[in-house]
Amino acid sequence: MLKKGISVKYAGKDLLLGILIALISIPISMGYASVAGLPPIYGLYGSFLPILVYGILTTSPRFVFGVDAAPAALTGALLASLGITAGSEDAVRIMPLITCLVAIWLFLFFLLRADRVMKFISQPVMGGFITGIGITIICMQIPKLFGGTSGSGEIVELLIHIYKQASETFHMPSFLLGTGTVIIVLISRKLAPKLPMQAIVMFLGAAATLLFPLKENGIACLPAVESGLPKPVFPDFSLFTHDPQSLLISTFTIAVVILSETLLASTNYALKYEETLNPRREILAYSLGNVAASATGCCPVNGSVSRSGIADQFGVRSQWMSISAGLTMILILLFGTGFISYLPVPVLTGIIISALIGTFEFHLAKKLRKVDKAEFIIFCAALLAVLLMGTIYGVIVGVLLSSITFIVRQSRPKIEILGVDPEEEGYHSLKRKGNYTPIRQVLLYRFSGALFYANISDFESELKKAIKPDTKVIVIDTSGIGSVDVTATERLLQLYHKFKEQGIAFYLAGHIASVNTELRAFGAEELITSGAVRSRISLALRDAGYDKPYELEETTDREAKAYSKQLAELSWAYGRDAEQMLRDMAKKITEKVAKEPDIDLNTLLSEERRLAHGYWNYADEDEFLDHLEMQLLLLQQEEPNAAVGELEDRIVERHMLLEEKILSRNPAYVEKLKKHRARRDERFRRHHPETWQRLTQARQRYLEKLRTRNPELAAMMEDSAEE
Repeated sequence: MLKKGISVKYAGKDLLLGILIALISIPISMGYASVAGLPPIYGLYGSFLPILVYGILTTSPRFVFGVDAAPAALTGALLASLGITAGSEDAVRIMPLITCLVAIWLFLFFLLRADRVMKFISQPVMGGFITGIGITIICMQIPKLFGGTSGSGEIVELLIHIYKQASETFHMPSFLLGTGTVIIVLISRKLAPKLPMQAIVMFLGAAATLLFPLKENGIACLPAVESGLPKPVFPDFSLFTHDPQSLLISTFTIAVVILSETLLASTNYALKYEETLNPRREILAYSLGNVAASATGCCPVNGSVSRSGIADQFGVRSQWMSISAGLTMILILLFGTGFISYLPVPVLTGIIISALIGTFEFHLAKKLRKVDKAEFIIFCAALLAVLLMGTIYGVIVGVLLSSITFIVRQSRPKIEILGVDPEEEGYHSLKRKGNYTPIRQVLLYRFSGALFYANISDFESELKKAIKPDTKVIVIDTSGIGSVDVTATERLLQLYHKFKEQGIAFYLAGHIASVNTELRAFGAEELITSGAVRSRISLALRDAGYDKPYELEETTDREAKAYSKQLAELSWAYGRDAEQMLRDMAKKITEKVAKEPDIDLNTLLSEERRLAHGYWNYADEDEFLDHLEMQLLLLQQEEPNAAVGELEDRIVERHMLLEEKILSRNPAYVEKLKKHRARRDERFRRHHPETWQRLTQARQRYLEKLRTRNPELAAMMEDSAEE
């Protein structure tokens, strides 16, 4: 575990990155120490020992620990509820106790395996949660851009605070300096992502304070702090009697926020980089990190989303970063505190805001909105819950919605009716593009999911809808059913007896052996002893008197189904995007041809299969060559090239070979292929009239060659052209 967090391989770069993180932590930690009700210097005190402890213990190689927004805001609210003035001696005295109580709660979470709760938090919840925290902290910081003070509370309170501060204390030079910093950092992230612009603008801000009268013109700088390390402090447990109920409840809440925020965010990075995180050990690291914070007199500490975003931007790979940051902070406290008073607050606020903008997960929301509306709603709900109700409620709402979605999906699994293709093995959904047809008098019914009390009614009702008047055999494809409960077992047994009375054979086929154990345990052993349970669909059909080649249902749509076999593999893999994928492939390969005009056809075919990721058949290739031919014609129109012309001739040869193979397998399909090609050619004519004549000539050359090579196929193609 330790080796994963601290790897010698990445020591050099990450040690340098740790120095940057320490410098950026100066304004962040001092600001949040003030929010927590402590003198700003305590932010620096909490930025060396807790970080060192966390860096040694954590299994996350990328996450940054330290003084941060959510615990600081909650701690400040706790002091206010206790009637303790922020920044006072009383606040300094009670803070080690508060932080120690948080550490104790976190240790209890470690013992109780609270990390298991995190399994119920989905990626949309994490994305909404992180984005909500980022927006909240930005709103806390915005007033400091124009000379105001940071806010606290939820989004409504923060927006009101921003409005009031802007009305009362708006300072244009500070605002221009702060927003300029945000713009510069964001632009540099796009144009020069490896440039440590945050550190650069911080030093430029300090230089500007030295060279120009910024303070005299109303631009705030960080307060001066005394040099030296803090003396070790111990919690004064006698203060617990001040208000034990408030202390216990509030520190519990802070501990939950630290657990959820830090574990969710670090898990997000682990998923992003396919790394293994030990959640239980992470909680122990949070607890001991807060013990270290208590010993320095600092407020509770947790993972920093903003600083982790900066570290990620610069490619952090190990916790050498944290060790370096902690040691750098020690040096700053001993020798560099004089520099701090020259740092302009708007510049440092701009650095924080730009870092938080980089943590937003709106790209995930955009993807979810297109693909899964339910997951998109969960993302938005978690985001709004964090903004409107706070961090802990954001987690609760997200977990509840994820659990509800999980239950709904389990209760309504996918149901499909299956058919066969004489030229293919297996049993396939009739919804899939291909020449799949039901077996005569047989219902093949697939149910994908655990079968239990919440979905057995849907299973039964959909099954009855699918039965036809001539159905003699029902085979349930149970390969997707991993378990059954007592309710489902009783209903299956009832269905078996009911269908038997109606003269319909009923089978369960393809499930794992443990399902049979459950069937026997719940009193349905009769299904097994009567032969209604089979290991494969083919065995169930054979038992019912049906063997290959199966007699298929008559259908007037057979020719249409034959055509739909085109793009069968790609359609199965990419759905509605299959044809667009072919067009994109053709464009990519045309670009390759433009750079390497002497490329041969075999290389082209190898490249097309690579781009298709293995989902490829003769029909797919024939369709692709049509798209490629059109792209090459457009290329020739722009820049004529003899080598490309020769390649077009090779494509014609390949077309003929493919269509001969298709004709030998399914003559009806060729007719549909020609009509499809004619429609595609017509679209090409409308969009590229200037190149249409060249395509017509190419089609004519193809027919002339085909007459010589395969007169039968040529006649079929010519008939289609005349139509």
